[in-house]
Amino acid sequence: MAGTITAIRFQKRNKNRVNVYLDGQFAFGLAAVEAACLHVGQVLDEADVARLRKQDEAERAYERALNFLSYRPRSEAEVRLNLRRKNVDDEVAEVVIERLTRVGLLDDREFARYWVDNRLQFKPRGARALRHELRQKGVPSSVIDDALAGFDEEAAARKAAEARARRLAHLEPDEFRRRLSAYLARRGFFYSVIAPI
Repeated sequence: MAGTITAIRFQKRNKNRVNVYLDGQFAFGLAAVEAACLHVGQVLDEADVARLRKQDEAERAYERALNFLSYRPRSEAEVRLNLRRKNVDDEVAEVVIERLTRVGLLDDREFARYWVDNRLQFKPRGARALRHELRQKGVPSSVIDDALAGFDEEAAARKAAEARARRLAHLEPDEFRRRLSAYLARRGFFYSVIAPI
């Protein structure tokens, strides 16, 4: 679809995007930033239109990824899977992931550290459970090992036990011990860590 640009209008629902009209007919939508280089009267050939559409597809995928990252940090595999679910072409997804990595918004090492710190603070888990969770998030094993290198499993177990002990305080000592041990085991702590606590 080649032609001469006859109009460039902001979209009604999204003021960050414009509609481009070629020869009086709607041709395609484009991010306003990308449309800054266009002007009325400019002639676009097929290659120009294809290039602009490809840029727009990448920009929209980038916006989707930013929205996905706005809720909490994510691993590279999570972002890749989310883009795939949104029917983003693999080639475009790679461009988006590279761009997010370049600007520092996507870093598996930082994500793994964040995940371990967050779990330690709010829902203490054992190293085994953390390793499993991070593996499910698609974090490479070497990165998981680095994130768990300074992890104090005993302190995490003690924190989890203190929080749970308040709820179990009314129980007999044997029942208290059994339930607390089972709770800590479900949280991914090894028996060698649970027994002294």
